[in-house]
Amino acid sequence: MNQAAGLQNLFSSVPVQRDELPAFHQAANLQPLVRRERITRTIAVAGGKGGVGKTTVAVNLAMVMAMAGRDVMLLDADMGVANIDVQLGLNPSRHLAHLLEGKCSLHDLIIPAQHGLKVVPGGSGVRRLAKMGNSEHAAVIRAFDDLIQPPEFLIVDTAAGVADNVAMFAAAADDVLIVVCDELASLTDAYALIKILAHDFGVRRFHIVANMVRQASDAKKLYEKLARVCGRFLDVALDYMGMIPHDEWLRQAIRRQGAVVDLWPSSRAAAGFKQLAGAVDTWGEPAYPDLGRIAFFSGQNVPAAGW
Repeated sequence: MNQAAGLQNLFSSVPVQRDELPAFHQAANLQPLVRRERITRTIAVAGGKGGVGKTTVAVNLAMVMAMAGRDVMLLDADMGVANIDVQLGLNPSRHLAHLLEGKCSLHDLIIPAQHGLKVVPGGSGVRRLAKMGNSEHAAVIRAFDDLIQPPEFLIVDTAAGVADNVAMFAAAADDVLIVVCDELASLTDAYALIKILAHDFGVRRFHIVANMVRQASDAKKLYEKLARVCGRFLDVALDYMGMIPHDEWLRQAIRRQGAVVDLWPSSRAAAGFKQLAGAVDTWGEPAYPDLGRIAFFSGQNVPAAGW
């Protein structure tokens, strides 16, 4: 049996009991933690497979936080096929390839969006970005240390899949938000990404949000399936962040090249994003495993190693 088929059978066979959630014993099993002061909190939005609405979640989470008065920057790290600028109706003249070629600084890339949101465009259809190696991804991450005025929050929209570039951006962030939808492939790919980040990068906590679901019970079932499998095979903690409901207004917002939280703030989808943004403030202080990995806004505290 190949690995993909094995994962599918594993998820298909997991029973779901709503009143029994997995218990995770976190602090006792973690390696010693290194605490350091950070101005910016970085949240990587990932999803494993494509089509789960990861970019839409990143855009609307960033926008609703900006609308609430937070200082937020949104990085499009879906290299080569970036589309955040399209979703927000922006027209960038530069992208990350210009940064790597030394033609501009990171500050030069930042473009303003609605409500004070700042966007760093990734560039679409650019071969240089699609073929980036690990050292170039690390260079992009390190570039954020040079910002004179770092934002309060940095939201990173990662690429689809479980390739090295996705893992690098997710591992460099303070928090990882995993987006899942009601598809078996979504759960298997989310599990694969969590496994890589846990085993290879020491990431131990993941926030889970169910997207494009009809009702809250469906969202909870998706989370419980993923949590049960992770609880059996991985030493990680999963936090349930709620749901973004299936909503036609969200589709209309994408067509209008805007965020649903801005265009239709009273919609069901907007309510879901507002709840998600509110949950961010309940997250505890980020933990930094002493693994020598690079990190956004790391200064001199976390050396680059192993890339």
